[in-house]
Amino acid sequence: MTTEQSSDNSANDNAKSQPPFVDEHELNIRLADNEDYDGLTFEVIETEVAEGKAVISRGVYLAPNLITTLSLLSGFYSILASTQGEFYTAALAIFLSTILDGADGRVARMLNAQSPFGEQYDSLADMLAFGVAPAILIYSFALEPLGRIGLACAFVFTACGAFRLARFNVQIGEVDKKYFVGLASPLAAILVTAAVMVAVDHNEWVGQYDTAVMLLFAAWIVTCGLLMVSNVKYYSFKEFDKKKVPFVVLIIGVLVMSIVLYDIPVGILAIGIIYALSGIFTTMKAKVKSRN
Repeated sequence: MTTEQSSDNSANDNAKSQPPFVDEHELNIRLADNEDYDGLTFEVIETEVAEGKAVISRGVYLAPNLITTLSLLSGFYSILASTQGEFYTAALAIFLSTILDGADGRVARMLNAQSPFGEQYDSLADMLAFGVAPAILIYSFALEPLGRIGLACAFVFTACGAFRLARFNVQIGEVDKKYFVGLASPLAAILVTAAVMVAVDHNEWVGQYDTAVMLLFAAWIVTCGLLMVSNVKYYSFKEFDKKKVPFVVLIIGVLVMSIVLYDIPVGILAIGIIYALSGIFTTMKAKVKSRN
């Protein structure tokens, strides 16, 4: 659902309305006894809460799940583009996935169209778009000449993306929604993707096949992967738009947008790095304060 930001919001809202625990065997019997269940129809049958009672519902919400499907398609297309050497196109497809990932959660909340199926489908789409696609992009762009080392570094990112999403799903409602525990997978994907775009734009001084650059990319993707599964807290900005801020914040925002527009990939990468470092800084500061 959103970058993971709106996804976390929708997941938290939905967690409050989850039905009481139903034994899996009992649920299977209830599904099989449903008069509309013939075992052949392509259909989603799940338990939802209606008037405080757990009931079996059929079907899916169209609008948010179509948007999620578009995000999945963008991630899939990015993989194809990466394998064909169209690195900039592949990077843009991942950025499009992040936008769509933010939109589906908002649409679901606006239409009150949240469901367990939507949450799980969104996580699977995120895994492809933000766990697999960035790893294949950076492997095809810079890590392939490193052989098994490059393959291992790219896989670390994909595995950490899977761990991050799985942990996120099981910790719904147990962590403060103001923060992400670990770097959100869409943000990690943006860090990787923006780095590739900067290298493509400035290849006169980067040198795509330079050994030092390849090693730098290897270290970068491993670092981004480990940040996803770390316990570093990152501010989620979920309540940022609900509160008033000093006027100077608006001016700073305009200046930041101006810098980004001057060189979009460099600006996005710089903001992403600052955000990644902010979580590490605040975590270390909190530890020092707790010791004192």
